[in-house]
Amino acid sequence: MSIAEAGEFGLIARVVAKLENYPTTLLGPGDDSAIVAAPDKRVVASTDVLVEGRHFRRDWSSGADVGHRAAAANLADIAAMGATPTALLVGLCAPADLELAWAEELAGGLADEAALVGASVVGGDTSASPTLTVAVTALGDLGGRKPVLRSGAEPGDVVALAGRIGHAAAGYTVLSRGFRTPKALVEAYRRPSVPYAAGPAAADAGATAMIDVSDGLLQDLGHIAAASVVGVDIRTDAFEVSDQMRDAAAALGVDPYQWILGGGDDHALAATFPPGTTLPDGWREIGKVHEGTGLTVDGRAWSGPAGWDHFK
Repeated sequence: MSIAEAGEFGLIARVVAKLENYPTTLLGPGDDSAIVAAPDKRVVASTDVLVEGRHFRRDWSSGADVGHRAAAANLADIAAMGATPTALLVGLCAPADLELAWAEELAGGLADEAALVGASVVGGDTSASPTLTVAVTALGDLGGRKPVLRSGAEPGDVVALAGRIGHAAAGYTVLSRGFRTPKALVEAYRRPSVPYAAGPAAADAGATAMIDVSDGLLQDLGHIAAASVVGVDIRTDAFEVSDQMRDAAAALGVDPYQWILGGGDDHALAATFPPGTTLPDGWREIGKVHEGTGLTVDGRAWSGPAGWDHFK
């Protein structure tokens, strides 16, 4: 059955049936607006858009995969501020002949990813469109913490990373070359594994700046360097290249560090901490902040790709 056959309200009913409310949801789908608790009295908000053919392909990923990715992209942004996600709002623009089952899978993936952090999908909107598009807004609560901005890094700070890096970019390259293995890399592209708890933990440990690595480690750390008016140097020996990544790189003729330093979509968290800070569990040092500007790798300019830019 297509969503045209189900109709707008039939689609909404099927999608809502996949959702579950958590304690922060005071009023879920069904009215003109949802009501979400905000104990901190400050609401952290972020929005991302996924467009078919630009961010995902249905022959590469299931509806559930796309749901996980769409939710993760937003939930990671909330965690990168040092906050805990509380709710998602979802806009779905789809061709009328889209299979209803795919939309239901999408809803399930969104709900399952949100459930990892105890957040609910509380509402959204649907519209007919020739291009399949998923737009998600995430809300979060700081829990009394000071938000961790991009602009707080200081010379002498340690640069640290939480989560895996380079795997999603490797999986994308594998898929784009027409292969489906190694499975671990392909699955990393299809569904991020985000260290959500590492964000609030970093804030509690005194992180001076933090960012979600969505467009590439060097590009995203460059945002911290620019906002903080500092320089950042990254050490390549801080990264372990897995056997699967190394083998795939050799087979495809790719430098694996291009995936690690320039690849996005893993949604790892990168942060800076004052010197001498005991890093929270799950965080590892990968570089230093210094006087100056810009980004270097092992003390030298990086000549490879630094990350993704939608308009280049």
